Parts: sequence; C-alpha cells; structure tokens
Amino acid sequence: MIDRVLAVGPESLTAEATVPERSPVFEGHFPGHPLVPGVLLVETMAQASGYLLLARCNFDRMPFLAGVREAKLRSFVGPGTVLTVEASLVHDGSGYAVTAGRISAGGKRICDAELTLRTLPFPAPELEAAMRAQAERIGLTGAA
Repeated sequence: MIDRVLAVGPESLTAEATVPERSPVFEGHFPGHPLVPGVLLVETMAQASGYLLLARCNFDRMPFLAGVREAKLRSFVGPGTVLTVEASLVHDGSGYAVTAGRISAGGKRICDAELTLRTLPFPAPELEAAMRAQAERIGLTGAA
C-alpha cells in the first residue's frame, strides 16, 4: 500500500500512499459512497512500521504484525486521497518491536495506533527477495 518512502531514520519512517480511484474494495464499502476500510488503514500503518524495522535491521529479520492497540479511526478516506504515513519506534527487543503508527491527509490526522510486530528470520529466501525488491521499488534505500 506504500507508494514511496519520503524519509527514514533509525527510529522513524515517513511514507506516502495514494488511495486508488478505483478498487474492488469500494464495491462493497460502500456503494455510492466509497471509503477505505479501517482495517486497510491499519495495514498501511503496519507496512510503514515493517519497512522501518527492515531498514533498522538491514533486512536480517522479517517483521510480522502481531498486535494492534489503541487504534483510533478519526476520519473517512475516499478514492484519490494522498496519505502521509508515519511509523515511530517505541520499543525494539526480544524479538518484538512496538511502533506508533499515524496517517494524515492534508495536515489532518486520519488515524493512529500502537502496533506490535514480531521479528523472525525470513522463513523463505523468496520472501526476503520479494521484500527487498518491494523496498527498492518504493525508495527504501539500502534494500538491494
């Protein structure tokens, strides 16, 4: 869901995601009034958090979403919206990381959540290669 990484540091990542004008998800959510489902907004924050963790560990471990706490969906998001997605590290250790995710659009906060990710060795070389290729495509430097 992340289109490009705007900035990445040791403890934070900022990315951009543009909601497509047309998507099968809008057929049922909702006819005549298309909205991005909240679960996809949470997934977008989780992806930004995952890329932050991949950059921190130099692609040595794969982050998997393990928990979502304190999620707040503050506003609706429709087709064509350009989202700014932020992930900030709260804790990293013992095979788990906690991040604070946030999405805004046009300076207005859309949603935020505390995300827990489990970090494990890549279970398959194909997954590692796919993650590196996707990270390179979105501009996460050092992915290759």
